[in-house]
Amino acid sequence: MSSQDVPQGAVLAVVHEPVALAPGGPLVLELRGPLGPADAETVAARLAQRHRAFGVALDSHRPGHHTLRLTPPAAGGLAALPADLLADLLAPPPPGGEILPVTGHQQTLLRAALTPAPAPAGTSTSTSTSTGTGDNSDSSDNGGSSEGSDGSEGSDGGDGGGVEQLYWDWSGPLDVARFAAAWQSVVDRECVLRACFDWVAAPRLVLHARAEADIAVCSPAAVTWPQLLRRDRARGFALHRPGLLRLTLLAAEPGGGAGAVPPRVLLTYHPALLDERGVHLLLREFYRAYAAGGVLPGGERRPDLRDHARWLAGQDTTAARQFWARAVPPPRAATRPGRPGGATGQSGPGLLHTRLRAPETFRLRSWAALRGAAESSALHLVWALLLYRAAGVAGPLPVSFGVQLSGRDIALPGAAGIPGLLDSPLPMTVTVDPAAPLAGLLHQVRDTLLDLAAYPWASTETIRAWAPRPPAAPGLAAAPGPAAGPGPAAGPGPAAGPGLAAGPGAVAGPAAGVGPLCGAGSTLVRFDGPLVLPKVLRSELAAQGVHADTPRSAAGATGGPLTLAARHDTAGGLVLGLFHDRAQLADEDAAALHSQCVRLLRALPEFRQAQASAGQLLDLLARAAIPRMARPVPPAPHPALTVLRPGHPHADVICLVTAPGVPAGSYDLFVRGHRGPEKIVAVHGNGAPGMLPAALHQASGPGRRLVLCGCGPGGRAAYELAQRTPHAPGTVAAVVMTGIGDAAASASALARGVRSVLTPPP
Repeated sequence: MSSQDVPQGAVLAVVHEPVALAPGGPLVLELRGPLGPADAETVAARLAQRHRAFGVALDSHRPGHHTLRLTPPAAGGLAALPADLLADLLAPPPPGGEILPVTGHQQTLLRAALTPAPAPAGTSTSTSTSTGTGDNSDSSDNGGSSEGSDGSEGSDGGDGGGVEQLYWDWSGPLDVARFAAAWQSVVDRECVLRACFDWVAAPRLVLHARAEADIAVCSPAAVTWPQLLRRDRARGFALHRPGLLRLTLLAAEPGGGAGAVPPRVLLTYHPALLDERGVHLLLREFYRAYAAGGVLPGGERRPDLRDHARWLAGQDTTAARQFWARAVPPPRAATRPGRPGGATGQSGPGLLHTRLRAPETFRLRSWAALRGAAESSALHLVWALLLYRAAGVAGPLPVSFGVQLSGRDIALPGAAGIPGLLDSPLPMTVTVDPAAPLAGLLHQVRDTLLDLAAYPWASTETIRAWAPRPPAAPGLAAAPGPAAGPGPAAGPGPAAGPGLAAGPGAVAGPAAGVGPLCGAGSTLVRFDGPLVLPKVLRSELAAQGVHADTPRSAAGATGGPLTLAARHDTAGGLVLGLFHDRAQLADEDAAALHSQCVRLLRALPEFRQAQASAGQLLDLLARAAIPRMARPVPPAPHPALTVLRPGHPHADVICLVTAPGVPAGSYDLFVRGHRGPEKIVAVHGNGAPGMLPAALHQASGPGRRLVLCGCGPGGRAAYELAQRTPHAPGTVAAVVMTGIGDAAASASALARGVRSVLTPPP
């Protein structure tokens, strides 16, 4: 999809020259970029509207050069720009657009997308295809079959990191023009399909007024299905552009005979914007539009993400804080279903599918119902036992894993129909005692899930902020953690420090003394409800010869080492999908784990006695090897300073500040394109605060001026570094900051700002 911003694809450069301010004096900023006087006036007016405490004055010298003076509140004596004001300055919203905060689970996913883990050297990148496991002796269509992932392979390349893919075969006549018109109608109606992200100073969701559906048609003669999956996944998404969902049609094989392969639809979306239920809600709207000739009746959906954000901001968090103060996982909780092992030698996403037959599913549901629980609780019980078994201890032990809550059963009218990212993984912690009755463990997981369901809007970010902290050791100050805001919409805010990086004093991982939270190395169990089209809509499509096939998942972003997803198929069977990170869990170990999970689920209905214990069920796996998982590898420390170009011995120094979320390749393009004599160095904005001033002093040297620069969050990091770095008068000549764009546009904006500092104006 492409937006209709004016100017199209503009990346603004802002130059700030640090000077000693008189009390109440203005902060002077130079705007350098493709802004005419009217565009600059629009930026200034929006700043004045959104930040009324500041005085805003603008002088336009010529197109592409404007001076902005921001006078801070007299009472505050503020000498630095707040993050939200800096975000509005560097990334002004598009015409007619709106901005929403990114908080909670969405912020976690955005951070993960912007800081992808590098693939280990020498690893295999082909995505695993499932084969029959030890439990799946019967492999007929209505038996315990195991489906492959169509040979898909690849990595989470592209600007947007990990993507999710759904696909289905199109059954019936297909009008491509009508198909495209129907999707465009959905885009016009649903603001989530006109959304993108901005993370220049604080993570935000930008809603555009207009976007175009991204639809491509491929010929089977030009590309095979496995190749299409690989290429599409490697393409990723540009997160700063709307929208983050696209469709690819693989046309039918020529001839159209009885054995010809029908057209296949591939839908790709970014998990930081949409959850799977949200995608299915959009699919329902698409089929409504297609059945109506390509036009969806009515205007924009309400309620939508904007209404949900307002509802979220109004929640009282008192009860949630009290609950999570006692429900947070303890430090010794078992979280991994495998014993520590070496490197797997593999990489990329893996997917395994196994189906329980309808009679097996009915027996499992009946067994749980007779004990007052749902079959989802039976799945949670089995997963808790597998975590306990991998821990290799005797006696009771707490185990913890994430459970996915839809987030749509909240007290907001119409919330069930809002597409977006409303679901959230929350940590479920139960104590497994092998000597205790199975029914007791079943009731534990059932009651814990009911407690979690009261706070579906909570997230790992907020839970970590609310978790109790042990007293600091004598002589040591407790490290400050992220502070929770007045409500989930404010949340703990973005991670402290520049952009999305942890800054000085911030807690990068779980709070001290707090066990692993979901998203921090734990596994996730997801039980999806039925996702079927309404009967009336199915009838309308059938009258036109179209049968809406149930979409299937291809291997995509797992969001962690392992996700176990369960849902019912149309025949009443229970389908279990195991999505795993092959760098942490090898194909062989994933197959063994999947097999053991299915084996325990099939065996549960046989344990009818009231005193049947958890240990007796685990005895079924006595001869099975415990899977192994790769040990987590800590990230390599960043050097405080790296020299990218030595430059002339007496020339000034250009310092590029790196931070998670800097557009990939932008600094490389800037360095290659710079023709001046200046020395160019790079420092890491999330480095140790005591090391950076010393490194900068060493880089500049006597007589050299220092220009601190950064693209996106690197710009904010450069600004904050200039604020906290003691320097002699005139040492730091300027700070150059840019907004978010692709590599070429970001590098060009950075060069424009740097030239304005190094070259005297005409």
